[in-house]
Amino acid sequence: MTFKSLGNPFSSKTDLRHGGDCGCGSCVTAAVARDDRIDLTTSDGIMERAVESAIVRSVFGQSDVGRRSFMGMMGGSTMAAALASVFPLNEAKAAIMDKLGAPEKTDLNIGFVPITCATPIIMAEPLGFYSRYGLNASVIKTAGWAVARDKSLAGEYDASHMLTPMPLAMTLGAGSVAEPYIMPAVENINGQAIVLSNEHLDKRDPKMWKGMTFGVPFEYSMHNFLLRYYVAEFGLDPDVDIQIRVVPPPEMVANLRAGNLDGYLSPDPFNQRAVYEGIGFIHILTKEIWEGHPCCAFAAPLSFATELPNTYGALLKSIVDATQYASKAENRKEISEAIAPTNYLNQPVTVIEQVLTGTYADGLGEVKQVPDRIDFDPFPWQSMGVWILTQMKRWGYIEGDVDYKGVAEQVYLAADCKKVMEDLGYEAPAETYKSHMIMGKTFDPAEPAAYVDSFAIKKA
Repeated sequence: MTFKSLGNPFSSKTDLRHGGDCGCGSCVTAAVARDDRIDLTTSDGIMERAVESAIVRSVFGQSDVGRRSFMGMMGGSTMAAALASVFPLNEAKAAIMDKLGAPEKTDLNIGFVPITCATPIIMAEPLGFYSRYGLNASVIKTAGWAVARDKSLAGEYDASHMLTPMPLAMTLGAGSVAEPYIMPAVENINGQAIVLSNEHLDKRDPKMWKGMTFGVPFEYSMHNFLLRYYVAEFGLDPDVDIQIRVVPPPEMVANLRAGNLDGYLSPDPFNQRAVYEGIGFIHILTKEIWEGHPCCAFAAPLSFATELPNTYGALLKSIVDATQYASKAENRKEISEAIAPTNYLNQPVTVIEQVLTGTYADGLGEVKQVPDRIDFDPFPWQSMGVWILTQMKRWGYIEGDVDYKGVAEQVYLAADCKKVMEDLGYEAPAETYKSHMIMGKTFDPAEPAAYVDSFAIKKA
């Protein structure tokens, strides 16, 4: 069980905020043992408990200490009876559960590119998150992002793992036919790095990178935009002073070994794999460029949500739930083993563990401990979408007047994510915009055009 709020809300021993029912196996066993009124191994039971908890928490507000104290004095059963006498608890639960409806379609194909950023989408299959919400979802390994985009556009995938800029680009028709896409959940934040070949151990200053060739996994990727941003801050024009090639992530290490690339800004595990193979080192984690930056996402055509709303809702719950589970450090080793097999990442468990736990060799002789080297947070901040659009504009991927806010709000469905997070008992941000700090410079999402104009190196 993964819901921190799914402990018995009528128990004085349950902390709905964290801890006791946080999600580990022992806590689940204890929770079920304390209260067998609801079967928490079923999706209906999970939803019933979530509704019950939400109603009780609405009575006590943010004071979980007050709730526990009251339950201790009055007794949970007494409180439940008293609440039921003034509030139609069972009717409320039935009404909410009826409103959700059964999925219109249960057999789903979900594409993913085999990288650790896709962890929630992948692990949701072997760890049972899809089946928990009544779905029979198959996750399908895909060679690269262009293939993922094309298969999604062709309808071969119901939904797909994508890079956070992709649904924005696809909606605008940048690099493909224009098709309205939605992105109701981010998969991971951070999770990328710049790797250099061991031949460049003496080139730690990016000003020395003129003439070098770098790989990125896709044009419409945070990898491309962060690499461009990074080198430009050191005075290099990414379209003049270095070469940037699109290389599918699984081919990054082979190209580094062959000397076709001097380095790359790539998703993991291929950064750690270069260290594991002894051919490269981690120059910098991208979290050092932008702490908490978005990376990969869960996306689907708009038609998927409008034509199959219950299926869409169930799938989003699966993804948000899995993402929250992946965010807990204590689950990372279990997840590493679950996603390592051939049909998923096909990588050594030790490589994946170094990425997910954040204790890793950097290829420079040091063992680093960075627990949030990769992290998982589903909330799609619309301000992040605006930032991505500014970089697409800056580097000439989109032209003309750009409705930054309008496009971000059309694609990044923060309201859907917020509702699901709250339904499942997680805290969700009240706002959808905030300022971001990238390499010491503040991005104000209210002034995107001025932000683009502020850069000396740009195409726009």
